[in-house]
Amino acid sequence: MADRRLKVFNTVARLLSFTKAAEALHTTQPAVTFQVRQLEEHFDTRLFDRTHNRVTLTDVGHVVYEISERMFELYDEMDRRVKEMTGEVGGSLNIGASTTIAENMLPALLGKFRLKHRDLAVRLKVGNTEAIVSMVEHNVVDLAIVEGTVGNKNLLVETCRRDELVVILPPDHQLAGLESVSLDQLMSYDFICREEGSGTREMVLNYLIEHGYSDGWDVCMELGSPEAIKGAVQAGMGLSIMSASGITKELKLGLLKAVPLSPRLFRDFSFVRQRHKFRLPAMEDLLEFSRDYCSNSSPMHDLESIQAKNAT
Repeated sequence: MADRRLKVFNTVARLLSFTKAAEALHTTQPAVTFQVRQLEEHFDTRLFDRTHNRVTLTDVGHVVYEISERMFELYDEMDRRVKEMTGEVGGSLNIGASTTIAENMLPALLGKFRLKHRDLAVRLKVGNTEAIVSMVEHNVVDLAIVEGTVGNKNLLVETCRRDELVVILPPDHQLAGLESVSLDQLMSYDFICREEGSGTREMVLNYLIEHGYSDGWDVCMELGSPEAIKGAVQAGMGLSIMSASGITKELKLGLLKAVPLSPRLFRDFSFVRQRHKFRLPAMEDLLEFSRDYCSNSSPMHDLESIQAKNAT
């Protein structure tokens, strides 16, 4: 239903490639170029800069791309609402998840959900907790699952399940054999932390303040994903604190060790959604399915599991 020129432009802007856009749209590159040129003539300005075999958006192009994204999201929402109100199965659902949850919990959850809803297209957006909550606030996603606290009281926040943050370290580290680690023991080692806006970072900083370490570590290497942090710890670049549910593979392979903090540090994974948003049946199905999944799945990050892994 959307303007063909705008759809073609949006695809090129997202991929920053006329060739890849043509492949994605199942058309030819000259056809893509023609549609973009038609849109540029409509606005009487350039939307892309094409220099040195690179495609970049102009300032106007950035504005058109940002607004076109919102337009296509509204088209999707309109399509979903009409189909579901008329009893037609299908449509799409936009889900947001913080990085830790997207990497560790959602693959299994969404995989099982899709087995029951094969005609429903699920679109997943991933970012840190702050970014995902912002997407809920601006109606970019229908439902989000995040870790950490959500400050916006206008959003509905429902606890999904409990998570534990533990110290991760190389297997041969001198602290690896301990049953628990205190902050006093940690403060003398180099530390690796998540970026600003991360729910994990927020929880760790609050934990430090609560236990008298408001200044934190003298040096903290910031990395933008759990995978990057695990790699840095394996390489001996420092220690870190992260979700125990995110290191199952590394523990099994003996690449990392995990030791609980003393006192232990827990947080909640939470569903977040708009309080007054139109309640799509598909979203209600996913929410109910997720509740059941969280209550029936058995997180491996209890103290006994971690100590058993350490003993091997």
